[in-house]
Amino acid sequence: MARGEGRTVSKAEPAADVAPPLTRTVSHLLKLIGGLSGNGVRLRLAAALVLTLVAKVLAVVSPLVLADGINALSAGDAAGALPMFLGLAGFWAALRFASTAGPQVRDALFQPVSEEAQRRAGTRVFTHVHSLSVRFHQSKRTGAVYRTIERGIRAIDFLLRFLAFNIAPTIIELLLAAAVLGFTYGWMFSAIAAGTVVIYAWATFGVTEWRLKHRREMNEADTEAAGRAVDSLLNFETVKSFAAEQRESERYDRALSSYANAAVKAYTSLVMLNIAQGFIMTVGLLAMVVGAGWLVARGPMGPGDITAVILIMTNIYAPLNILGFAYREIKQTSIDMEKMFALLDEAPDVADAPNAAALNAKRGEVVFDRVSFAHEGRDVGLDEVSFTAPAGKTTAIVGPSGAGKSTVLKLLYRFYDPSSGAVRIDGQNLRDVTQASLRGALGLVPQDVVLFNDTIRYNIAYGKPDATQADLEEAARSAQLLDFIESLPQGWDTRVGERGLKLSGGEKQRVGIARVVLKNPAILILDEATSSLDSGTEADVQAALEAASRGRTTLVVAHRLSTIADADQILVLDAGRVVERGTHAALIARDGLYASLWKRQAEAPETVAAE
Repeated sequence: MARGEGRTVSKAEPAADVAPPLTRTVSHLLKLIGGLSGNGVRLRLAAALVLTLVAKVLAVVSPLVLADGINALSAGDAAGALPMFLGLAGFWAALRFASTAGPQVRDALFQPVSEEAQRRAGTRVFTHVHSLSVRFHQSKRTGAVYRTIERGIRAIDFLLRFLAFNIAPTIIELLLAAAVLGFTYGWMFSAIAAGTVVIYAWATFGVTEWRLKHRREMNEADTEAAGRAVDSLLNFETVKSFAAEQRESERYDRALSSYANAAVKAYTSLVMLNIAQGFIMTVGLLAMVVGAGWLVARGPMGPGDITAVILIMTNIYAPLNILGFAYREIKQTSIDMEKMFALLDEAPDVADAPNAAALNAKRGEVVFDRVSFAHEGRDVGLDEVSFTAPAGKTTAIVGPSGAGKSTVLKLLYRFYDPSSGAVRIDGQNLRDVTQASLRGALGLVPQDVVLFNDTIRYNIAYGKPDATQADLEEAARSAQLLDFIESLPQGWDTRVGERGLKLSGGEKQRVGIARVVLKNPAILILDEATSSLDSGTEADVQAALEAASRGRTTLVVAHRLSTIADADQILVLDAGRVVERGTHAALIARDGLYASLWKRQAEAPETVAAE
C-alpha cells in the first residue's frame, strides 16, 4: 500500500494541473550526476547498482530453497529429512538476510554521492539567487524562495534513490518473479501475479492522478503559511509597535487552517487508495493460495511449494508498495525540482557582459551622462541626469523625498541599468565591467545598517574577511566604536542578534561605518550615514567620516543639509532632474530650492522651541 504521507515533499509555489514531464526532471538529474567527477563516485554508483540487483535476485530465489526443505520434511521420513531441512532453512535465512542487508549497504555506499549532488545543486541555486537582480528579490517572499530551494534539494535525494535503485530494479524483480513462478509451478501463477500487478498499477496510477490535486492544494497552503510566518517574524518590531500580535496570530491561524483542510482531504484520499490497494493485493494472494492448494491436492505440488508461492507473492508486494508510493512522490518531487530549476532559469536583469573586464578605479571619478531611469510601476525616476563627481572630492546629492537621490546610488552600484545614457567610473562604462569589481571599489554606509545575526567581529570583518585584529580595532576606533566593543562582556564575540537588533540604531550605524572604513574603497558612498546618531556622537563620527573620505571620491546623500555644507559640490534633484548645482554658499546666494530647504531646516529648531 502507499505509504509515507507524513513526509512533506511539496512545491514552493502553485503549479499547473499537469506535472512537468518526468523526462525533463531526469535530464536535470543526469546532468547533475554527470557533473560529479572521480573514480570513487563511479565505483560507488556501480557497486550500489550491483548490490541492488543481487538483492532482488536473492529475494525471488530464496523461497524456492525453503520450499525444498519443507517438501523433504513432509515427504515421509521426517526424522531423516530433518538435517536436510535445517540446512536448507539456514541457507534460506542466509539468502533472505543478504537480500535485506544488500540495500542497506547500498544506501551507505550511495549516501556520499547523494549528499554531494544535493550540496552542489543547493549551492548552485543559492549562488544564482544571490546573482539575481534587486527586482527579483523585491518581488519574492524570502520564505517562499527558501522553501523552493529546500524542497528541490530534498527531491534530488528522493529521485536519485527511487529512479536508480527502486523503479528499474523493481520492474526486474517483478519480471523475474513471474518467470520463476511460471517455470517452476506453472504459467497460471505467472498470470495471477501479472494480473495482480496490472490491476494494482492501474488503480494506483489512476487514484494518484486524482490525489495530486489535493496535494497541490496542501502544498500551496503550506507555502502561504511559511511565507506569512517568515514575514511576520522578520518584522516583529513593526508587529509589536502596532500591537498587532493577535492579528498576526489570526492570519497565521487562517493559513494553517487552510493547510489542515487540504491535508485532511489528502489523507482521506490516501486512505481510500490504501484500502483499494489492500483489497487488490489480498485478492491476488488468495488466488495464489487457492491455485497452489488445488495443485497440492492433485499432487504436482508439495506443501513447501505453497509456502514458496506465498513468499514470492509477498516479495512482489513489497516493491509494489514502493512502486505505488514512488509514482505519486516522483510526480510531486519532479514539480519540486522543476520549481528549483526554474529559479536557475530566472535571468538577472543586470548581468555581466560576456567580455566584461575588471574595473580599474585608480582615480575614482564618477560621471552620469544623460542618465534616465524609471522604477517599475513609477512614472518618474531620473530624467536626463548629467553630472561629474570629481576624483578625490565630495559630491552631495540633496532634494525632496522621491526626487531620485537613492536611484542615483542604485544605478552607481548597478543594481539597475539606465534605460538611456551611461554611468562611468574613470571613463569605464559600468555595463562593460564586472559587477564584482565594481562593487569592490564602492563602499556604502546606508541609512539603515542591517547586520548578520553573528558577532561584532564577523560583521565588521565583512568588509575585509582577511583583516587582522589590529585592522579591525583601527576601523572600530575610526568609527568611535572601539571603547563600546571593549566594554562588552564578550567583547568582539558579542552576537548582535537578528538584523543587529540587539544594538541601538547608533551602534549599528557605527558598525556599518567601521565595516566600510575597513574595506577602504576607492569611492565612498554615504546614504544618511549619521542619521541614527545623537548630536554628540554624530560630531565624532562625522569627523571620522571626513577623515575616511579625505583624498577619495565621496558621494553623500543627505536630508540633513548641515552635514554637507562643506561639500565640494552639491547637486539638487527635483522630480528626477538636476535643478541646481554648486557649493553651499553659491546655492544659498541663488535663493532657489536648496536655499528654501536650508531655510526650512534652520527654522525647524526655533519652531520646536517656540512650541
